[in-house]
Amino acid sequence: MTQSLPCVRAVIFDIGNVLIAWNPEAYYDRIVGRDRRIAFFDQIAFFDLMNQMDAGAPFAETIEDWALANPEWGAELRMLRDNWCDVAQPAIDHSVRLLAALRARETPVFALTNFGSQNFPLSVAQFPFLGTFDRTYVSGDMGLIKPDPAIYAAVEADCGLPPQSLLFADDRAENIAAARARGWQGHLFEHPQGWADRLVAAGLLSAEEAQ
Repeated sequence: MTQSLPCVRAVIFDIGNVLIAWNPEAYYDRIVGRDRRIAFFDQIAFFDLMNQMDAGAPFAETIEDWALANPEWGAELRMLRDNWCDVAQPAIDHSVRLLAALRARETPVFALTNFGSQNFPLSVAQFPFLGTFDRTYVSGDMGLIKPDPAIYAAVEADCGLPPQSLLFADDRAENIAAARARGWQGHLFEHPQGWADRLVAAGLLSAEEAQ
């Protein structure tokens, strides 16, 4: 039986695969074909590249460095830079509605995301709801990356709220585990309905508001 969550004073959203889709494989399958995408991902440490930028490396310059170092994949790498808004999309509409419903309730809503400091504004321009948080914690700006415990500590220090009062949704189990280790309430995001149900169980939204 689901129990109500105690004392939630702020709801924290991850962004990738919670509010907007992050599936670069699907983008490259569509643009270059599945076989070439598989070869690209086999030969290029694509997610290491993303982690570098999420940790604070400059977006365009880092991609260009990788493209120059790997000329056989230069076109594919530059697609990430030149077509970012086609890669990191679409919006996950139900999650966006949940964000809006929480804001309508005047519940403090934060973002905590592994995202580059220079490509994040591109996504905010594409999806204005990403600019509506009460507090926004972007790993590239902080120089810290989930699941490093230090990034959660930095959020706590900045917002001034006790860890147990924070309810955090993220699509990565290791990120939720790290948050829970600090005392946060965590929700492993698998689909928007599950997140909606959790918010209703916490007494933060009605079932109607969470649709």
